[in-house]
Amino acid sequence: MTIFEDSSQLYDCFGSLFQSLTDNEKINSTIARSGLIIRFNYSNPDCSITIDATKDPVEFHYCECDLKPDVDMYMEADVAHKFWLGKVNLVSALTRGTIVAKGSIPAIMKLLPIISPAYKIYPEVLKSKGLESLIEA
Repeated sequence: MTIFEDSSQLYDCFGSLFQSLTDNEKINSTIARSGLIIRFNYSNPDCSITIDATKDPVEFHYCECDLKPDVDMYMEADVAHKFWLGKVNLVSALTRGTIVAKGSIPAIMKLLPIISPAYKIYPEVLKSKGLESLIEA
């Protein structure tokens, strides 16, 4: 059984997480300085979120869009959920193929400083949506 009920819930949770990251001035400046277009492709349920850091302010595209990403990230939604809770090591997941990155891996490494703050923000996003039970899932 998957953690998220459907794509709508997944978009709501991860979209809110990414928006919260850009609401934080320090994190937003890190994302903006990267100048990257990053597409997160989730499965089970399916969802695609593209972050366009070539724009000021940073833009988000939900569902498929015509932008050509610098990096495409592929993973199951449950893996992404556990990652943002700090329960999945990125390097191990990439090595095992649990998370697949296509494109400029050195470029995406510019965003490593946002991971730790995101670990703190994601549970707050879930709580704000009445989804505290997902924090333990």
